[in-house]
Amino acid sequence: MSKDNKTSSPSLKRSWFQELKGEFAKITWPTKNALAKKSTVALIVSIIVGLLIAGIDMLLKYGLSFII
Repeated sequence: MSKDNKTSSPSLKRSWFQELKGEFAKITWPTKNALAKKSTVALIVSIIVGLLIAGIDMLLKYGLSFII
């Protein structure tokens, strides 16, 4: 039972890391301004959804109080 050494050779590992470094170089990171805008939008949407869920919960509690 011989193990295939092609997958664990140092040259393939080095090649993989070089390709990984090349892929990281292609990444376009957002600017601080764009990041701040998107974070603000995400925060506002989260608050709105939270308020919506809380409102529905209160309505259900109110409605179920008549049934029970």
